[in-house]
Amino acid sequence: MGKRCIPDNGMAFIYIFNSLHMQVLKFGGSSVANAENINKVTEIIKNKKNNTRTIVVVSALGGITDLLLKTATRAETNDESYKALLLEIENKHLQAVKELIPVQQQSALLSLVKKNCNEIEDICNGIFLLRELSARTRDRIVSYGELLSSQIIAARLNAAGLIAEWKDAREIIETDSNHGMAAVNFAATDKKARAYFNANDSALFIIPGFIAADKNQITTTLGRGGSDYTAAILASAVDASVLEIWTDVSGMMTADPRLVNNIKLIPQISYQEAMELSHFGAKVIYPPTIQPVMKKGIPVWIKNTFAPEEAGTVIKNEATATGTSIQGISSINNMVLLSLEGSGMVGIPGFSKRLFEALANASINVILITQGSSEHSICVGVDEHASAVAKEVVDKAFAYEIETGKVDPIILEKQLSIVAIVGDNMKNHSGISGKMFAALGRNGVSVRAIAQGSSERNISAVINTADVKKAINVLHEAFFETTYRQVNLFIAGLGNVGQKLLAQLQQQKQFLQEHLRIQVKVVGIANSKKMYVNEDGVDFINWQPELEKGEPMNLAAFTAAIQAKNLRNSVFADITANDELAMTYGDLLQKSISVVACNKVAASSSYAYYKKLKGLATEFNCQFLFETNVGAGLPIIGTLKDLLHSGDQINRIQAVLSGTLNFVFNNYDGTTSFASVVKQAQDEGYTEPDPRLDLSGKDVMRKIMILARESGEQMEMEDISNNSFMPESCMTGSVADFYTAMEKEEAHFKKILDAAKAAGKKLKFVASYDKGKAAVGLQQVDEQSDFYHLYGKDNVVLFYTDRYPEQPLVIKGAGAGAEVTASGVFADIIRAAGV
Repeated sequence: MGKRCIPDNGMAFIYIFNSLHMQVLKFGGSSVANAENINKVTEIIKNKKNNTRTIVVVSALGGITDLLLKTATRAETNDESYKALLLEIENKHLQAVKELIPVQQQSALLSLVKKNCNEIEDICNGIFLLRELSARTRDRIVSYGELLSSQIIAARLNAAGLIAEWKDAREIIETDSNHGMAAVNFAATDKKARAYFNANDSALFIIPGFIAADKNQITTTLGRGGSDYTAAILASAVDASVLEIWTDVSGMMTADPRLVNNIKLIPQISYQEAMELSHFGAKVIYPPTIQPVMKKGIPVWIKNTFAPEEAGTVIKNEATATGTSIQGISSINNMVLLSLEGSGMVGIPGFSKRLFEALANASINVILITQGSSEHSICVGVDEHASAVAKEVVDKAFAYEIETGKVDPIILEKQLSIVAIVGDNMKNHSGISGKMFAALGRNGVSVRAIAQGSSERNISAVINTADVKKAINVLHEAFFETTYRQVNLFIAGLGNVGQKLLAQLQQQKQFLQEHLRIQVKVVGIANSKKMYVNEDGVDFINWQPELEKGEPMNLAAFTAAIQAKNLRNSVFADITANDELAMTYGDLLQKSISVVACNKVAASSSYAYYKKLKGLATEFNCQFLFETNVGAGLPIIGTLKDLLHSGDQINRIQAVLSGTLNFVFNNYDGTTSFASVVKQAQDEGYTEPDPRLDLSGKDVMRKIMILARESGEQMEMEDISNNSFMPESCMTGSVADFYTAMEKEEAHFKKILDAAKAAGKKLKFVASYDKGKAAVGLQQVDEQSDFYHLYGKDNVVLFYTDRYPEQPLVIKGAGAGAEVTASGVFADIIRAAGV
């Protein structure tokens, strides 16, 4: 430790301090936001100090920098409300002094605060009169934030018995005169720092961050977040043993906690990885901070002021291998792609040089660069605020080539962001890029540009800003969340089937996580009256009160909300019979939202719409599934697809596809009316809301048409013949009228039944498909038929194929009922999740 000694001859000399016993602690704006937090900081310093010389670098009090900038801006625009902001700034600092310092010690510090605030007011009055705010003046204004906070904190430490010496950073850190983002003169700064700390035997120093001065002692600043940089500069200058950055998070995380719920702490990370992550938007550390300490090999700890006992993250030369290929995911928003294209660029040297010179001369920073091997185009990413100037200077630089048609006018693409995955270990693992882009593609995240350095430490993708949250969650799930995959489910229709589905999801919740590694989170529900969307999830059990709190149901608003949420692994389950809702599927599929349809309308609408939906699902890497359209929970469509995928050919289908009609004819024996049996079927949940859809044969027509289409047949409803048994009188009016009419037509139904009994046969409503033709109708079947011993609400389907020419493949079981239908929807949801 540095120590001043007086030898016998009276001449003073200085031992050079021992760097191994010097540490630098930096506390950011959230850590010193108010008096309560500053007291926490005091305790941390007290515990950390021990016998180690300590430099403490601090930011301005919470929100003060923004207030100072707002005050100056209002003064510049001749807005007298800047005076009220000045008063707010002064009161915040005075209040901090009163809360932190004993009354008997407050006087000098209160005077100092008043003096500094008077200086701020004088400068702002000048800005107001001149209506001019230069970069130099702006630096001077914002410097007061750190100057005031650091002196208040120094006084607090002294009051607590920790003898602290305050030092103005402007007397140590020398920069150029680039106000707002000054470049450090490290040679001059190191010399001043060593001279000061060698000559001073204090054990604790308090220094304002963010601010510096040029060689003429004019105040400059190091950029927003520059307090981190101040600490790193000083740590490097004194060869500190460690730099600790205290903030409001417990280290660097695998992703932004504001975007991802299941983030993980990065316990250790290399300097290079930390630089990459900070460059691409990780807010924990200011990007330039790493460079000074990396050169000296000084470890950097990221610690949490509000949880000081937590380990945090250490940044050092080489991080110990953790078994993961990447360390973190980060992003930059507000980016613009600037594209220079043209056939005149091919094979001609110098285009890249001229492009980057034009941007550099305008002080425009290039964030990302990509160029095709064809040399036909160069694409660069720049900050959106610089986009207009960038276009202007590049258009000017290539004015001749644009005029002669060798190069196209510069193209600007806005509302873009960069998402980057970072990790030193990527170079040792193949398939990282494939995994990254496959995960994005499955969720409909379109990639506009790609960049990867030869170090293989970073892979960057330019995407639409609207997709950033989804993209980061998708990538985090792919690379870090080995426990489960989250499926975000929206449900329309909460009748019998919908309620059973929610109950089944609750019942299987633990099984899905343990065995299939997926978590189904219901994030939106709707019925005919209400709709409710909650990204945090809907309670599977107590969903009804939540729905009641929702908004009035509006179909357009509900589907728009599904798209606007833009959640990863999104699935929409339609458990309604709503025609209008079925027409929205295309919009959802185009957003890579899988659709599970219990609703038959879409798959049985026009062949063109059916094919469109199937095509959209393929194009946008999602699923359009409708297993329950035929046979409720029976695996009929899935089996048909398996046959076709394995190379078989469907030649003929014979089926009883209406659980309703099978139930009705199995229970109608003439002792009670036909109408009463139909009512029983409706009461037990086996019919459509309007039973005429079942009894007319139209529902069966839809089902056989769906099977024919899935077999490869181009078929419409009018192509199917229907031998209906229902009198016309029963098919008009309301549902109540329908039941009344059936009672009047009881003789008709009894006659059909008696004819079958006389022949020793049973009545079954049969659907058939044979060589491109389909038909449905009531038939009498004998004991030799596969349909004769079909009881209750059962369905049966017979597939006659190339492989099953004589003895068909038979699928048989319950073809109606809320429980089995819900299970079929459930199975489709799991398929849509990619399991």
